[in-house]
Amino acid sequence: MQTNKQYLLFLFVVIVGGFCVLAQEGKVTPLNIEAQKDSITAPLFPSAIIRDSSATDSLAVDSLNQKPPLLLDKITYKAKDYVKLSQQENKIYLYNEAEIYYQDTELKAGIIIMDYIKNEVYAGRMKDSLGNYSQLPYFKQGSNIVIPDSIRFNFDTQKALIWNSRTEQQAAAGQLGSDAMKVYAEITKKENDSVYFLSEAKLTTSKDTIDPDYYIRVRKAKFVPKKKVIAGFSNLYIADVPTPIAMPFAYFPLSVGRSAGILMPSFGNNPNTGYFLQDMGYYVPLGDYADVTLSGDFYTNGSYAFRTASIYTKRYKYRGNVNLRYENQVRSQKGFSDYSLSKNYNIQFSHSQDPKSSPNSRFSASVNLGSTNYYQNSLQQRNLPLTQNNNLSSSISYSKTFPAYPSVNMSLTATHSQNTSPQARENPELKNISMTLPTFQASMERIYPFVKRDGIKKGIIQNINFQYDVNAQNRLTTNDDDFLTGRMFEGAKVGARHRIPISTNFKVAKFFSVSVGGNYEDVWTLETYNKRFDATTSKIVTDTLKGFDRYNKYNFSTSIGTTLYGTFDFGEDKKIQAIRHTMRPSISYGYAPSFDQFYDEYLDGNGNVVQFSRFQGTLNGAPSLGKSNSVGFSLANTLEAKVRDKDSTKIEPKKVPLLSNFNISTGYNFESDSLRLNPLSINGGTNILNNKMSINFSAGLDPYAIDNNGRRIDTWNVDNGGSLFRLTRANMNVSYSISSDMFGKKEDDEKEEEEDPFDYVAQSGGRDDDLFGKADSFSDNPIQDKDTNEDVENPIYGTKIPWNFRLAYSASYLNSARQNEFSSHSLMFSGDIELAPRWKIGGSSGYDFKNNGFTLTQLRFQRDLKSFSMRFNWTPFGQYKRWYFFIGISSSILKDLKWENRSQPIRN
Repeated sequence: MQTNKQYLLFLFVVIVGGFCVLAQEGKVTPLNIEAQKDSITAPLFPSAIIRDSSATDSLAVDSLNQKPPLLLDKITYKAKDYVKLSQQENKIYLYNEAEIYYQDTELKAGIIIMDYIKNEVYAGRMKDSLGNYSQLPYFKQGSNIVIPDSIRFNFDTQKALIWNSRTEQQAAAGQLGSDAMKVYAEITKKENDSVYFLSEAKLTTSKDTIDPDYYIRVRKAKFVPKKKVIAGFSNLYIADVPTPIAMPFAYFPLSVGRSAGILMPSFGNNPNTGYFLQDMGYYVPLGDYADVTLSGDFYTNGSYAFRTASIYTKRYKYRGNVNLRYENQVRSQKGFSDYSLSKNYNIQFSHSQDPKSSPNSRFSASVNLGSTNYYQNSLQQRNLPLTQNNNLSSSISYSKTFPAYPSVNMSLTATHSQNTSPQARENPELKNISMTLPTFQASMERIYPFVKRDGIKKGIIQNINFQYDVNAQNRLTTNDDDFLTGRMFEGAKVGARHRIPISTNFKVAKFFSVSVGGNYEDVWTLETYNKRFDATTSKIVTDTLKGFDRYNKYNFSTSIGTTLYGTFDFGEDKKIQAIRHTMRPSISYGYAPSFDQFYDEYLDGNGNVVQFSRFQGTLNGAPSLGKSNSVGFSLANTLEAKVRDKDSTKIEPKKVPLLSNFNISTGYNFESDSLRLNPLSINGGTNILNNKMSINFSAGLDPYAIDNNGRRIDTWNVDNGGSLFRLTRANMNVSYSISSDMFGKKEDDEKEEEEDPFDYVAQSGGRDDDLFGKADSFSDNPIQDKDTNEDVENPIYGTKIPWNFRLAYSASYLNSARQNEFSSHSLMFSGDIELAPRWKIGGSSGYDFKNNGFTLTQLRFQRDLKSFSMRFNWTPFGQYKRWYFFIGISSSILKDLKWENRSQPIRN
């Protein structure tokens, strides 16, 4: 009898162990569902067995038909109300909170019944007196979990029937939640270890599986966990309402990690380009560390565009991306006067290296170059902020450090700067592109020859130090037509500059800091220029002299400065307890001789002697002609206050900056015959209102008057009937940001910063804020559900409505020649208001006071529909007048289920 029990228990455990195959291809998680009525009839307890817990069958079991026991571990089982082995029915019954444990297998359910003759096991729920079901089956083996309504499994055929199964398939390794595909089926048939057949299934990415926002109803389907779902007729349901979006058959990839696939295009019509397909492409993963996206646009008028985007990353090593874009733009039709054909391109490349991967060497890159008109005339003008960008810049550098004393740092850099202002776009012949290919720099650490390396440096002798550095460049300038062709290297300038600065510093009378130094430079070039007057043509002829040439120059400088403090005490009982004024006056002197030996002469057509240097026009220019002998004055100021803290528990007052800096500087030239005093330069800045407002200003004040032609004359402005100083220029920039968080309770713990959606714009040379608007690429950055607490579904907002506001004011005044005009004068602002947790509106605009018109204006509307995201951007007027609408599923698995529509910008 004991042998029979062991055999039956072993057979039950082996059958239960077969359930692990239901989850071996994908993690199946409990989904917090409500119990529903069973779709099968569970085996019932015989009434005799329920009345009596003892065995009623006295017939011996045939020992010839018994199988040898193969139990490997001890099996543990229990139930709250009932545990019974029935030899008459060849079944084991566990009732109410039934549990069985064997090795790494765990099974819990309201009722568990095993038929060891048919080799079938059943686990189901319990039904109370009110007809409600509870205690759903819970099967776990290792980390795999199954929680259906009921399960029936046959050990001989390895097949199973599962009622009301719910599984959650990962979209990528370690990525669950809203990006996971939930698969629900009324009946699931397990054919083998990796193939399941579903009947009346629902597929969704909604978090709420009881009442999902949407689901795809599938009548019949083949399900391969973590790989795919192949379905028959399927259609989309939204809020349990069927939609006309249907397919006779469907394929849903469920691969873990990245997999290749087609990118669904957008359809539309444009009066300028005709009907189009946009963003049609293909995604290809390249190993474990990189991928590439190939996409394109096609228009019926002949225009087309191709794009590639690749991202690569390796943890603790490096990360970067490469974007290539090309557009062939056709306007109008051949034969018409407004027909045009243009080709635009844009290249972006960024690479960053983890400093820990190689402490003594580093490679970095930030490239953004292309056609001057690319962002303004792109066929897909989604990046609205970049249309206001007037500069493209790039830098690729490699640096190497040799740490042995004296350490040497070397770097090789290629740079690019491109002017994309309206003037450059309207004048193709303008050389608006500057490049260095490459720049070589090397520097040696500072050496103190009169003191040990780790010794204390005191006095004028021990503080004597010198360095060495070299800078060599190949610089060229070109335009759009010659860029990336052999003509771009015409007129390139090559040169190098070696520099050895020597300096020392010491104290005088305790309070005065004195520094003395000199600088020696040796400049090399590979070509020079000779000038002569040609009497035949009556023109000055410049001859280029190929070959190595050099010159040297040197200078001397010294400065003395100190720091003064002034404190005004108002008393500790006052709100403002004290104000401290810090002043740092300094006087500097500089001297450089005249380098006449590097200058030559020629006679012009009038017989006048003209001096020139053969180094004029070279990379580093020519040495100065004429002695330099000048003194400079500067005064730096800071102003801060001690304010009693509003928190009465704090003893120490807090420091509030009133003026972060306020600097005044001028100079006097001893060698000048007139106009010896330099204009007075003033600049300053401060942050107020808890650093929410930033103010910066600068101005120029000239003590000399000007004549009727706007030229400075050797006459004091006050003697010419004016004021002591003449305002020649002024500039002010004010920025201010405020949000509802300032008026709420401060959080003790800092929140993790979210990824800034404007990082891409900033890296491309644009602004890092939304004062010029936000990009329209909604499908690439869908709204993500940030609310993890379902209690915020219907919040009471009242006066607690989240909002933010940003303002920027800029004004530049010019009056150097009595222009008395503002060269620029504008006010920009932007903000967002979250009317509800999932409903946000915002906008950005500004006003140009100089041109009397509004700047780039954008209105934004955003609605998060849990599983869906909906956005609408509108630029109501101006050169880039347009609108853009998008609605689609937020999850990346079904992001192709979307609808977007846009207008086209007005082109000048």
